[in-house]
Amino acid sequence: MHVGKQEAKVPACPAEGWLGDGRQVLHFKPVVWDRWRQELEVTSGEWLSDEPAPLLKRRQQLSRQQALELWRQRRSEGWAPCAPQWQPPQPPRHVFWR
Repeated sequence: MHVGKQEAKVPACPAEGWLGDGRQVLHFKPVVWDRWRQELEVTSGEWLSDEPAPLLKRRQQLSRQQALELWRQRRSEGWAPCAPQWQPPQPPRHVFWR
């Protein structure tokens, strides 16, 4: 019998997350999520005056651990969860010829 703390289970279907500080925004989006590897794409944006959406500045792929650390760091700096700030681009549609 195994005694001790149980391992936390990795969510089967993680959700996207957004953080902002009023001027800058981070979008966390799971891109690889399986039993052996979890990675998130983190996109940063910055609000500019008179713009309908933030200017996208940087996109990077982080491990789950790195993304969690970034989330905790920003929260400790006063960033707060926020609503989605832009619509991600849709994948191209394939046209099938008959």
